[in-house]
Amino acid sequence: MTQYDPGLQPERTQLAWRRTALSIAVVSLIAARALPLILGSGVWVIPGVVGVAASAVLWVASARRAGAVDRALSPVPHPDRMPDGRLIAVVVVFTIAAGLLALVVLLVGVPA
Repeated sequence: MTQYDPGLQPERTQLAWRRTALSIAVVSLIAARALPLILGSGVWVIPGVVGVAASAVLWVASARRAGAVDRALSPVPHPDRMPDGRLIAVVVVFTIAAGLLALVVLLVGVPA
């Protein structure tokens, strides 16, 4: 009796991680382009570059996570355990940091 159903759920989860990484990349590219124009300083391109790098890391980490889940749930015995919540925690921290950055941008305001 196998407990693992190799249906579409693992693929949907992987696609959700990819959409998350892609949305972080798009918003980061927009921020890298818009923030220096709005706030008038080239230093505001840094959050956009960090976001694009984070999305690339998330893309790779999510692929590794999907492989680990697939190996851990397959009917063939593997020593792998299920992935923990570290990747989710990193995405949460990144989202909170982006929200705080948006708050800072709102408080700094557009120079007159």
